[in-house]
Amino acid sequence: MHMAMVIGAGMVLLGVFVLFGWLWGASAAGMALAAKVFIPAWLLVAATNMWVGVNHAGYSVRAELPILLLVFAIPAIGACIAVWQFARA
Repeated sequence: MHMAMVIGAGMVLLGVFVLFGWLWGASAAGMALAAKVFIPAWLLVAATNMWVGVNHAGYSVRAELPILLLVFAIPAIGACIAVWQFARA
């Protein structure tokens, strides 16, 4: 359940980034740039989530790595799709 909530939060954060990209640039290029900036920011958040799982919840790094990949990949793929769509516009 926690993993689904983190992935959902990532998708919401992507929406916030894209919204600020629109407010900042008022164009599809601004929204594409915001989606590109989201990817390293989300990697940092996902890695922090893994760190919390290892240090506070007692999971091993080996157990948390597949979760990190999934938690990072789904919103990052959404960001890549957003960049692709905004670049076409």
